[in-house]
Amino acid sequence: MTHHKQLSIGLFGFGVVGEGLYKVLQKTPSLSASIRKVCIKDTTKKRNAPASLFTTDRDELLNDEDINVIVEVINESEAAFQIVSTALRNGKSVVSASKKMIAEHLPELLALQQETGQSFLYESAACASIPVIRNLEEYYDNDLLHGIKAVVNGSTNFILTKMFEDKLDFQQALLLAQQLGFAESDPSLDVDGYDAVNKWAFLLTHAYGIIEHPENLLFTGIQNIHATDAKVAAEKGQQIKLVAQARKLNDGRVASFVIPQFVPQDDHLAFVKNEYNGVVIESGFADKQFFYGKGAGSFPTASAVLSDLSALRYDYKYEYKKLYHHQPNTLANNFYLRVYVSFTDWKYIPREKFEWIEEWHAREERKYLVGVLPVKELMENNWWKTNATSLILTPDPIIEDIAIQQLKKKSLELAGIV
Repeated sequence: MTHHKQLSIGLFGFGVVGEGLYKVLQKTPSLSASIRKVCIKDTTKKRNAPASLFTTDRDELLNDEDINVIVEVINESEAAFQIVSTALRNGKSVVSASKKMIAEHLPELLALQQETGQSFLYESAACASIPVIRNLEEYYDNDLLHGIKAVVNGSTNFILTKMFEDKLDFQQALLLAQQLGFAESDPSLDVDGYDAVNKWAFLLTHAYGIIEHPENLLFTGIQNIHATDAKVAAEKGQQIKLVAQARKLNDGRVASFVIPQFVPQDDHLAFVKNEYNGVVIESGFADKQFFYGKGAGSFPTASAVLSDLSALRYDYKYEYKKLYHHQPNTLANNFYLRVYVSFTDWKYIPREKFEWIEEWHAREERKYLVGVLPVKELMENNWWKTNATSLILTPDPIIEDIAIQQLKKKSLELAGIV
């Protein structure tokens, strides 16, 4: 019988996740993993662990030959990248929860893994307790993965849930999220969609072999969603979620974006409320799988770190199969989106950019329309994010090039023009 290796851990960060991991490891003796040293920045904070465990000197962990795994759960992405690169080069495996760092440095991190042959695992960086990376990596082959859509940010989902269920306006809901610890004092990382698109960047790599810097992906957050939008959703029997989505088009390219979306009540994602996350994977012959769980917090995140540590005992590595063993997919920019836009004044809306407008309404405080736009328009311009304009995708928003031509012809016939 092969014995799996003992893990001796050097831990960077002892905040919510780091301390959670410390507690969880004490309750899982079968894992044969122990924390040898913890590197922290602030020595004055009271910690629920022996003082001898802590140091402020990162080299004490990175150069210790007895430490064979570095776990990195700190906030600053540049410092995290330095730690991870040094650890891999020093022959240590690494487990990380830093989504921003991974998203921004993915090409270098892929090169480091190839160069050093070490494992670099980060299940905890996306959707905490949901094993989404390992599933995309191991279970869904390229041809089987038709699409994936997900709620990957708990803070924004909490805010939208409160706006929808308790009729709060955006500011009230945000305040509540901050009081309950679901949103930071500077909430813009979550609210403006940066956190979601960071996670989405490397999920696209595991799903489709696409490597793209998050800034080049199409995204927005919930910063402009208005109470009237929630009212319109309710009238249509729908909810609003910040949805990250990717779908393979007929030409084999992948449509991808992170944008708020109307979600019908019978959609799996309608079930995902408050701080929870959810992932729906649509595969070739199995229809849909739905993963649901807590997307943040001490124990949910620690549980994902734990799962990675457990895999390291058997020298598990990500193979990046879609990237190295298949022809990687590429991002598409030739499709159209059916969108709802609410706004204060027509002058902010370039009507001529729409393929067509299906409906429009003027209410007391805001006007709104539903229409179809080329995705290029959203990629190249930002009128849809400014002047308190709110853009929300309709359910099943993607319309492919070919379909557009047919629909245009049909609508002209209906109008009696052709």
